[in-house]
Amino acid sequence: MSVGRLSLLFLTGALASGCSSLISQGEENPLNTQEVTVAAGDEGLKKAVETGENGDAARNEPLDEAIAPELKDAARDAREKLDNPVQKTAETEAAEQDLWGRLRSGFVLDHDIDNQRVRDQLNWYARHPGYIDRVVERGSRYLHYIVNETEKRGLPAEYALLPIVESAFDPFAYSHGRAAGLWQFIPSTGKYFGLTQSWWHDERRDVIAATDAALTYLDRLANRFDGDHTLALAAYNSGGGTVSSAMRRNRNSNKPTDFWSLQLPRETRHYVPKLIALAKIFDNPEAYGIELPALKDEPYFEAVETGSQLDLAQAAELAGVDVDEIYLLNPSYNRWATSPDGPHRLLVPVQNAENFRAALAQIPADQRVSWRNYEVKSGDSLNSISRKFSTTPSVLLQVNNLNSDLIRVGQRLMIPSASKGSDAYALSASQRLERKQERKRDGNKVRYTVRKGDTFWDIAREHRVSVREVAAWNGMAPGDPLMPGKELVIWSKTSQPTVMAANSGRGEAMVRKVGYRVRKGDSLARIASRFSVNVRDIASWNDLNTARYLQPGQSLVLYVDIRNSP
Repeated sequence: MSVGRLSLLFLTGALASGCSSLISQGEENPLNTQEVTVAAGDEGLKKAVETGENGDAARNEPLDEAIAPELKDAARDAREKLDNPVQKTAETEAAEQDLWGRLRSGFVLDHDIDNQRVRDQLNWYARHPGYIDRVVERGSRYLHYIVNETEKRGLPAEYALLPIVESAFDPFAYSHGRAAGLWQFIPSTGKYFGLTQSWWHDERRDVIAATDAALTYLDRLANRFDGDHTLALAAYNSGGGTVSSAMRRNRNSNKPTDFWSLQLPRETRHYVPKLIALAKIFDNPEAYGIELPALKDEPYFEAVETGSQLDLAQAAELAGVDVDEIYLLNPSYNRWATSPDGPHRLLVPVQNAENFRAALAQIPADQRVSWRNYEVKSGDSLNSISRKFSTTPSVLLQVNNLNSDLIRVGQRLMIPSASKGSDAYALSASQRLERKQERKRDGNKVRYTVRKGDTFWDIAREHRVSVREVAAWNGMAPGDPLMPGKELVIWSKTSQPTVMAANSGRGEAMVRKVGYRVRKGDSLARIASRFSVNVRDIASWNDLNTARYLQPGQSLVLYVDIRNSP
């Protein structure tokens, strides 16, 4: 079979391993949900500004485990570039048409609201002007596009500033609640709005697709709440059902039902004030002693149709830009190439778009992805081969026209592979992670190899640490899957951690998953005490904010040792 034929099969087939673009009929409508979205937010950048840390701090933020290891270092390099401003001459700045005036003309929300929560946020921004500089620099690639989209839909221009609250304009932002991208979609909400999440590509991080989905979501929420954008914003964070329930409680008590009068989750109560404070800053920066960096009122990027799958390092060469720039504008790709199933487009800086189109037109589709001819050896399996070449068994089945997982010694397989060497794809990602794991912390350092059936809870319990700590030490989120063979670093609080890791006493425990419905008077501490578990673990298992009150009837999942619980 020719390489061209293999490439065509690869490009047109459906990847059974992960494509989830269709909305399930049973998928819960996010407009009605009562789940608070735990976003990455801007706390990491705020802390960096307060402590005077440089852009390297961004490297410590977690990355989605769906991103291939060989791309993670490139993503961290790209993050670093977010905080490196483009140098401009005074003449250039003076000649630029300013985007800020256009943004201000679209403001709709009431900026004159006299509320302590807004004042608290304003005071912080006024004391830390460097924060505004850095979010503007980060957002400079995306803001013009987002402002355009809000205008097209007749939405408040304040919505264009929402990625500051959600992700601090970090396109790789990933929260412990598994929210991803500029707009921080969780997997279920992303699927509901048609954001494809596959082995190759996660549209929750796609600048164009996620912006469209977020503004569609916000528009629907505004319609649900009769055009009240503060309620729509609150619902974007905590779910339409949460806001509706709070309004219903106030109506039953003859209280006002505006946002400022509602009893909402703590995160939501500060979410809207934060956006309004930012809008006030951008509306009148001089009043707060802040000078906004100049920003052109012109597109930063252009979408170029590629027509087929394309190697990302090759794309950077064709466009004449750094690989960092390709990743910053196309953060949705999990692997070394665009998705074979599309979208067949790539975002590139406007000034490079025409040269990119011309250069791409000279390269046949079957030469845009490299192939490796591999001879099956004794002991090989599709699983082991796919791990070795950073692909999946389903891809190997598809491109080699195999009907089953059975392969024989001496058989030849065609394997899609990266066209460039390790430097182009930043294969030193493992070394970057190693430095993160080597950072000295409290406790005894243990290297632990994940076994079949392991959970974060099991491992954390054995070493007397929290689930969230284990995840953070290894650049993961508590909800990420643990794959057998993965090596974790744990800063154990046990007296003999090495022995414990090698000879786990887990078999002696009788851990069971338990569903628990919150009763009147319950608290996290009371439930933790009753079941002999840790408050932080309950919060991690259920993506809870420990500062938020539990609601009677609320369902929790607990993992308990039934020998030590009622």
